[in-house]
Amino acid sequence: MMRGITAAAKAKKAAATAGSVRDKSGKSGKAPGQPSLEDFVALRDYTGALTLLEFRLKCQDGDTKNLLLWIGYCAFHLGNFKRAEEAYRELLDAHEVTNAVYLYIACCYFYQQMFEESEKIAEKGPDDALKIRLLFNIAHRTADENKLMTYHQKLKDKKEDQLSLAAVHYLRSHHQEATDIYKRLLLENRDDLALNVYVAMCYYKLDYYDVSLEILAVYLQSHPESPIGINLKACNHFRLYNGKAAEAELKILSDKGVNIQANELIRH
Repeated sequence: MMRGITAAAKAKKAAATAGSVRDKSGKSGKAPGQPSLEDFVALRDYTGALTLLEFRLKCQDGDTKNLLLWIGYCAFHLGNFKRAEEAYRELLDAHEVTNAVYLYIACCYFYQQMFEESEKIAEKGPDDALKIRLLFNIAHRTADENKLMTYHQKLKDKKEDQLSLAAVHYLRSHHQEATDIYKRLLLENRDDLALNVYVAMCYYKLDYYDVSLEILAVYLQSHPESPIGINLKACNHFRLYNGKAAEAELKILSDKGVNIQANELIRH
């Protein structure tokens, strides 16, 4: 869940590059009475968005370059990193694009556990904050302490950089350090409810289960059916009470039709 590169930052850059979902004639490709790509993205329905995009690409309905950028964006959000990589590769091979696309491919490689390939292609990208965060996380994954310290020193006091630093602290079991960063970010970004989950996860790891539940409740008020939130709540109940209490929380998901056995996060 705590993605150290901050996929949101990568996605925003891709979306900014892609721009509007309109073709060169100014048409959005939306059939009367049907949702547009903008509608799907606004609802975070990336499955619907990707289905529409693939259909339009197959039918050659719209600017191919623009469609491929959005396919990469939506596929990445769905966790379909291979399809995102393919879209970005096609952009490099057949279209004039900025070298930022190399970083997008590098992010896809990273999430496919292809760290050597990710580092190699990232070097072709611009020397920006995303590249530093990516290389910082690769250094952690490959246990290269020298590179880790080098890129650590290049991180800035910006939200995305600090999220990346906190995530690496968490992955290295430096839970108090991660907690301190997440709490500071939460004070500065009250509307970013996901930060409550990150803080709650840290307190869970620090064995403060009551505190974890209290902070998690803020997130669950807005997202009561969140699998991540409910799973963490169940874990806290397991530690505080027993297995039956945890199962009672997970039953909320199964009652909503969620296949718990098919969800790796919950099945553990």
